[in-house]
Amino acid sequence: MSTDLRITEIFYSLQGEADSVGIPTVFVRLTGCPLRCVYCDTEYAFHGGKKWTLQAIFDEIQSYQTRYVCVTGGEPLAQPNCTTLLTQLCDAGYRVSIETSGAMPLASVDPRVIKVMDLKTPASGEVSKNHYDNIACLTAQDQVKFVIANREDFDWSVAKIQEYDLSTRCQVLFSPSYGVLNPTQLAKWILAEHVPVRFQMQLHKVLWGEKAGV
Repeated sequence: MSTDLRITEIFYSLQGEADSVGIPTVFVRLTGCPLRCVYCDTEYAFHGGKKWTLQAIFDEIQSYQTRYVCVTGGEPLAQPNCTTLLTQLCDAGYRVSIETSGAMPLASVDPRVIKVMDLKTPASGEVSKNHYDNIACLTAQDQVKFVIANREDFDWSVAKIQEYDLSTRCQVLFSPSYGVLNPTQLAKWILAEHVPVRFQMQLHKVLWGEKAGV
């Protein structure tokens, strides 16, 4: 059986989000996504791409001389062979993270992989796609991310933290929707409500703007 993966891009940059922000990282962006979030910044990964063998992917990653690899998309878990790639990267000694919408099952993801899972807020337009069963798969090394576009999103996200006791299960990240919500406003809400989260901005966009390959 083929273990090829359809890849939009592989590139080397500083990690822009989550708990490894700022660390030089190789990004493997898989093609395809079943969601259509209003604020999506990677629509170019919905279609196209090229098939890569696992060996070709490993050779490209190795050329960048870092131990940090982030598998992203699109929605990387929409391709079944993604889990094979994740396990083989872990076996090779890489520190591996996956950025996933949470709309695909996480149970088959190697437990060594750091899962950064979005919970889609109402303003995303895809809140119905959240699979809350995935929360049971999260551990202390993992992170749940909420992209906040307005006060409704903020209040909804705080309610989900409480409903699922997320702050004791894993790290929780609040990120302002880029170009939509003023980051200072989100920071004020977090402080005023004493929400146990990590505020984050997308470092790569601060450095290079909104474009591919960074």
